Amino acid sequence: MQGPTYAPPRPDAILLDFEGERRDIGAYEAAGGYAVARAQAGRPFDEIVQDLKDSGLRGRGGAGFPTGMKVSFIGKGERFLVVNADESEPGTFKDRELMLRNPHALIEGCIILCNAIGAKAAYIYIRGEYATEAEVLDAAIRQAYDRGLLGTALPSAPGPVDIYVHRGAGAYICGEETALLSSLNGERGQPTAKPPFPAVSGAWKSPTLLNNVETVATVPFILGMGAKTYAETRTEQTTGTKMMSLSGHVQRPGNYELPVTATFRDLIEGCGGGVAGGRTMKCFIPGGSSAPILMPEDLDVQIAVETTAAAGSMAGSGAVIVMDDRTSMVHLALRVADFYRHESCGKCTPCREGTRWMVELLKRVASGDARMEEIDLLVEMCDRIEGKCLCPLGDACAMPVRSYLKHFRAEFEAAVGVGVPDAQAGPFGALYPELKRTLPMVPA
Repeated sequence: MQGPTYAPPRPDAILLDFEGERRDIGAYEAAGGYAVARAQAGRPFDEIVQDLKDSGLRGRGGAGFPTGMKVSFIGKGERFLVVNADESEPGTFKDRELMLRNPHALIEGCIILCNAIGAKAAYIYIRGEYATEAEVLDAAIRQAYDRGLLGTALPSAPGPVDIYVHRGAGAYICGEETALLSSLNGERGQPTAKPPFPAVSGAWKSPTLLNNVETVATVPFILGMGAKTYAETRTEQTTGTKMMSLSGHVQRPGNYELPVTATFRDLIEGCGGGVAGGRTMKCFIPGGSSAPILMPEDLDVQIAVETTAAAGSMAGSGAVIVMDDRTSMVHLALRVADFYRHESCGKCTPCREGTRWMVELLKRVASGDARMEEIDLLVEMCDRIEGKCLCPLGDACAMPVRSYLKHFRAEFEAAVGVGVPDAQAGPFGALYPELKRTLPMVPA
């Protein structure tokens, strides 16, 4: 079912508070675009850092690290800005829409941050599948060059700024910051141990500020309205607005920008129109497929980082996936685990071997070949993976599967010796030939 791609304009929305698109620089400038970049060009580094700290902005890419503090960590030497546009977390599509519909907000954020840290260049690392988005960004960047915003120093700026779009090759692991930087540096896209952190040794082994698309695109709006004004919308630890990608069994899937004080009920029932087809909700994922599930009784939890964590999950990338009562948790676990098995770079043993064995166990459960003790073995596999890998990918496989077992263990036990009948496979049917059945993606 198709839904609106963004919520109706609202006073607390900033990134999506417009009708139509702002791909054209004229439309963006008519709405006040690039005025902040010009006004902030000569401001001292410490002042901009303090504004970002006062705003309370937290990274919108998943970790939720305070942006102002991150900027303050940048080391001395030739500096670079890298934008993480490798949006590969299943269920996440907010950065895609920002780049498609409002690319100049991202470009303006890049100019501001480059001038603030004294960087001559910014690199937007975009996932390989985002071909159209890369073309839109390239066109918008050319417009900014034609306006003299790029390639020429703005008045009072420390120097000219160049922006490059770097296409990835479709590897989920390159969403992890050190793997992204390895790929950007021309090496194999695999995570590296920290320290050194990117702020000390990142792009071309130089001090690098690395932030998510939504985070960078928010910077012009914060500095334009004032840090204190932005921070007026807040929970205890999170401020401002947040873009949420809503999908799954809802009437109106799409991207919605909400204040961080909003609840998942506001998003799912208010913006999304509730569960589609008049069915009941079984559970929902609050932050992308790597996040543990939340239950219907958690709908009144606020979408902020700390409130979602307190409920037992994580805000992650802001991808909310709703599942109705048809969903087989066994097949959902199999699909999620197999995704992370496939995307593992293979560098560390707990991830490389653990995800593979988890998939094999889940296939046995789904096909009815498992024994009851293998349910406990699945939990043990989560223990052997979680917290023992070089990067979070192993955890991204173990944490959701553990949560499915916690809340729906009876479903896994019921499948032992029986398997999961076709009628229960739901839209998360696994489509594995070795299960010797055809599982419909969308049941009638």
